[in-house]
Amino acid sequence: MVRTSRSWAMLHAKCPRCRRGNMFEGATYRFGSNKINLNCPHCQMIFEIEPGYFYAAMYISYAMNVAEGGILWAATFLITQNNDSPWLYLSTILGGLFLLAPLNFRYSRVILLYWLSPKVHYHPELDIEMPVDGNKFKWFQ
Repeated sequence: MVRTSRSWAMLHAKCPRCRRGNMFEGATYRFGSNKINLNCPHCQMIFEIEPGYFYAAMYISYAMNVAEGGILWAATFLITQNNDSPWLYLSTILGGLFLLAPLNFRYSRVILLYWLSPKVHYHPELDIEMPVDGNKFKWFQ
């Protein structure tokens, strides 16, 4: 059995318990599809561990926005060498953060579940392909 690496699973927004099921429905930049699943389609882990659990992801998203805003400010300064126009910086930073918002939404929840949740642990015995007999919840019997 080959174990799925943690970094690959985080990058592809897979379930932190089995590293196989998708945490989100659809693609990142498709309208109406950046929605988190209620539970893992592979191991049935409930992603929202308790009511309001993902409110903590707002703090992670805020930190990501501050870091991205700083990077966008520095990149704008290095590219343009312009200190006179606040509108250039404002439009670049707000536009960039608007384009990165779906990624921040997605990866703030991934970081919360993978790194900041003491209740969530990786179970290598669940990191298997779906059974070929059609019983996708084989380990619950």
